[in-house]
Amino acid sequence: MHALVVDAADAPFRLATIPKPVAGAGQVLVRVKASGLNPLDAKIRAGQAAHAQQPLPAVIGMDLAGTVEAVGPLAGDWQVGDDVYALGAGIGGIQGTLAEYVVVDARLLARKPERLSMREAAVLPLVLITAWEGLVDRARVGVGHTVLIQGGAGGVGHVAVQLAIAYGARVYATGSARHRATIEGLGATFIDYQQHTVEEYVALHTAGEGFDIVYDTVGGATLDASFRAAKVYHGHVVSCLGWGQHSLAPLSFRGATYSGVFTLLPLLTGKGREHHGRILSDAACLIDAGKLTPIMDPRRFDRHTVNAAYDLLASGAQGRLAIEF
Repeated sequence: MHALVVDAADAPFRLATIPKPVAGAGQVLVRVKASGLNPLDAKIRAGQAAHAQQPLPAVIGMDLAGTVEAVGPLAGDWQVGDDVYALGAGIGGIQGTLAEYVVVDARLLARKPERLSMREAAVLPLVLITAWEGLVDRARVGVGHTVLIQGGAGGVGHVAVQLAIAYGARVYATGSARHRATIEGLGATFIDYQQHTVEEYVALHTAGEGFDIVYDTVGGATLDASFRAAKVYHGHVVSCLGWGQHSLAPLSFRGATYSGVFTLLPLLTGKGREHHGRILSDAACLIDAGKLTPIMDPRRFDRHTVNAAYDLLASGAQGRLAIEF
């Protein structure tokens, strides 16, 4: 089969012919129709993501949408011809999704939302699971909650905004001025973090009480700001980038709580993989109900233009990107 190989850190992709994988016990062979791009993929390519445990040379790529080609023993009820999507490969030394075929643990798969094309479905798994684990699993978002999404126009952020709204929350999202139309188009109240301090927007939008849930998708100083934005006693801060050194004092003085999200854990440890599949399955219902959709960059890429896609990812795409096979 054809696959895109990265030979060394920051090397260009090389189109190569490698052996077609075979589905083993509990696995499904998927014909990849599209592979989603994430900033983490770029870091893996650059040799800067040790936590992903993907040594080079490698076929990288984590997200996919495609069609079941073959089903191994003990792989559940999957049938040849099923359209699926998943966060299923490309870390922990496992062949990634920038290839014509990939073997995926059957527990990680979900049926592709009917409303989305393969290209659209392929850009969702990582950011969707990350948003879901923070808002639904950790913070228990629900009707009437005030939710602040830090970085509401980003990959995780734009999904988190839609997910919180779908669960009945009142949603606010930070961004710079150029993100205003995107954030408001998603249904959230826009907050220009460059023009307003945390204290100012907490006073303006919550009468000084703070937000019930704050989801930080940016990390660094933004996580510190999130601690100051949480509601006294009942606030909950979630971060998918809480990897630095932070003072918990602002959070502690509010009697609030914190949760971290590390989406790659089931892929690296083998534990909890069924939950990833369930998240994508449940989310597909929201997607097909018209409550969640990815923001796509209009430009399209295939195996021959993959390097250009990664250049665009680095320079700032207008939306989500995918490589079509």
